[in-house]
Amino acid sequence: MKRFSKAESGKRKAESRERGMVTVIFIALLAIMMILVTAESRALYHLHREVKFLERQQIKRLDHAATNAATATITATK
Repeated sequence: MKRFSKAESGKRKAESRERGMVTVIFIALLAIMMILVTAESRALYHLHREVKFLERQQIKRLDHAATNAATATITATK
């Protein structure tokens, strides 16, 4: 059975703590990245809804203008 000196034992504990801190930092970075991805996803969703809304408004406006133009040409030809 191998026995480690106190210096070697202390060194192993320090390495173990360092590995633990690296793991905690890595998990924290992953959590931050997930929060950012979620925020970006929500922003894209809201932008998509706004574009659809604007598209509907444009279609309504253009249909209304086309209807008025057709009516004007019919009355002008009479």
